[in-house]
Amino acid sequence: MSPLRMLGSTSGYAELAPSAVAGDQTFTLPGTGGTLDRLNRAGNVLQVVNATYSTTVTSHSSTYADTGLTATITPSLASSKILILVNQVGLGKVNNHYLGLRLVRGATTLITFENEAGYTGSTLNQRVGGSGACYLDSPNTTSATTYKTQFNSTDNGATVFVNNNNVTSTITLMEIAA
Repeated sequence: MSPLRMLGSTSGYAELAPSAVAGDQTFTLPGTGGTLDRLNRAGNVLQVVNATYSTTVTSHSSTYADTGLTATITPSLASSKILILVNQVGLGKVNNHYLGLRLVRGATTLITFENEAGYTGSTLNQRVGGSGACYLDSPNTTSATTYKTQFNSTDNGATVFVNNNNVTSTITLMEIAA
């Protein structure tokens, strides 16, 4: 059997040569929508989900509330890890208080990534800018899994906010083969 030669678009080529081992060999290429490396090899990114939210949300409570930033991924393998990248922006507080931010999966808190955003030690109003998180989760499921951010005020009655002036916060979920 002769080698299969694929010519480059302008020059050069790639060659697929038959095995030196006797017997039938099968080499399967992915469909037109796939890539050559579709193996669930450790470290491969199997899928990416991205979501944004850009509506101002305020709270006056020390009880955590949803920021509106949420994304759902359905892992293809139960052994996969999910890498979560969060950029929560437009943070601020009124008076001598501050806000907290956390990342949750369903009803489970994964991390608190901000505890004192906007703290000044004074009654000044404060716009913080943003805060982010990078977290590697092991949900151990092939069911749809939702991740979201939540925020709170340090004191009931004190105003805190996210996405001030409707700036855009982002969350990215990447399924990583284990």
